[in-house]
Amino acid sequence: MNRKKHFEFDFWKIVTIVIVIIFALFLAYPLFKLFASGFRNPDTQAFTMENFAKFFSKKYYLRTLGHSFMVTTCTTFLAVAIGAPLAYLTTVYKVKFKGFVDVLVIISMLSPPFIGAYSWIILGGRSGIITKFFKGVFNIETPSIYGFGGILLVLTLKLYPFIYLYTKGALKKIDASLSEAAESLGCNAFRKVTTVILPLIAPTILAGSLLVFMNALADFGTPMLIGEGYTVMPVLIYSEFISEMGGKANFAAALAVILVIITGVMFLGQKYVVNKKSFTMSSLRPIQVKKLYGMKNVLLHLSIYFIVFLSILPQITVVYTSFKATKGSIFIEGFSLESYKSVFENLRNPIINTYKFGLISIIIIIFMAMFIAYITTRRKSWLTNIIDSMTMFPYIIPGSVLGITLLLAFNDQPMLLSGTAMIIIIAFVVRRLPYTLRSSAAILYQISPSMEEAAISLGDSPVKTFFKVTAIMMMPGVLSGAILSWITIINELSASVILYTGKTRTMSVAIYTEVIRASYGTAAALASILTLTTIISLLIFFKLSGKKEVSL
Repeated sequence: MNRKKHFEFDFWKIVTIVIVIIFALFLAYPLFKLFASGFRNPDTQAFTMENFAKFFSKKYYLRTLGHSFMVTTCTTFLAVAIGAPLAYLTTVYKVKFKGFVDVLVIISMLSPPFIGAYSWIILGGRSGIITKFFKGVFNIETPSIYGFGGILLVLTLKLYPFIYLYTKGALKKIDASLSEAAESLGCNAFRKVTTVILPLIAPTILAGSLLVFMNALADFGTPMLIGEGYTVMPVLIYSEFISEMGGKANFAAALAVILVIITGVMFLGQKYVVNKKSFTMSSLRPIQVKKLYGMKNVLLHLSIYFIVFLSILPQITVVYTSFKATKGSIFIEGFSLESYKSVFENLRNPIINTYKFGLISIIIIIFMAMFIAYITTRRKSWLTNIIDSMTMFPYIIPGSVLGITLLLAFNDQPMLLSGTAMIIIIAFVVRRLPYTLRSSAAILYQISPSMEEAAISLGDSPVKTFFKVTAIMMMPGVLSGAILSWITIINELSASVILYTGKTRTMSVAIYTEVIRASYGTAAALASILTLTTIISLLIFFKLSGKKEVSL
């Protein structure tokens, strides 16, 4: 009996130690190598501050940092300005096809931003559909999609859904009695929103704003495709690390260190503010949906549908253009399946890699998430506290930085992983584990420990109880989180574009390279396959979770 208990304790202890080793090897060690490389002289490898001195002494590099802050700040502001009011309108007022609107918003959020950038090139580029229409019909020169304005447009339409979903979730927790009390005291609609509702949902909006800020700061594909000289930090890091005309790896590492420090400070600052201002709301009587009439109702629907149409326009564009006939890299009159034929003949490998690497990553993520969620909630110790803290790091590491850290860490024997499929799978797992981990921990909190105690009292060991009872009860939450991890994995570009080789290219990388080559037909066909996979995965998520929305 005692021997059996000793074995059971050892099992979970071993699991905890193995997970700590995994995090140490594939997260802590690469980050250490990144920081170490940033402080080394590229020639002598001696400790130096010259990489950072070079950055802060050159106007070009400081201007790039300023560009990043300008893009992220403006994107965050516009995302809040669009997402929060849209969430309020769809929650408080009766909107036709509200469920369909939510699904379209979620699809636009889960699709990669570089597809949006590519679509807007087709629509608003120098030979774009909208550009030629206004020039030919009205003789009007439309604003250029390239540069700061284009980046801002694409990222705002991509990222405002984060604010929308966060705000909508918070509004559902507000009790209607608070709103009614404000009205009884003479508050008009505007004053009620600004003095009662807005303060209640402010911490949630702040949390969503951080997510928008982080995503905008870390995005590589959008500014790379339509920046045209408006360089931001991820593009600069990529250029210095990869480009033949760039600098050396040590300087790129120093740039990555600066970006990690910025995102880390932002993350900790937001956590401090939210924890200080956070509170729990319990809605016994949710806000009652009202119906508008007349012109107000028409304006409500037109404004909502217009924003959602702009959000989903990139997906419509790529699907439409994927069936357009092409001559070389140019679209011509008529429709054809030539782009799809070309994709399946010449680009099968990226499609296979995407699904293969994604499935392997998801299997690893599911097992890791279940074990980590269990030991951090049921088997708390100083080691599990370390694990719990380390799970936050993927939130503050941009994809391009993660790619560089893994290359710096695993570019020599005995752990030579650069150029292999394994290093891409590691990047996927580290970067996308939090989605499944959060859903696994959330459902585990809902499972009473008495369920496990009952199984143990009937003769099962704690280890058997976990696999036979707890794991099975966790599965719906685990799988719903895993599908979100899967969707973000197949759309991953920032890390993959640094880590890939000819044999390990994924669909996201292939779309990016096809757009760079101006082969828009094949890019559209690949993007359509990726979009279809995203939609099917989202429908499976709704089926498994029993929800009609995505919780963040």
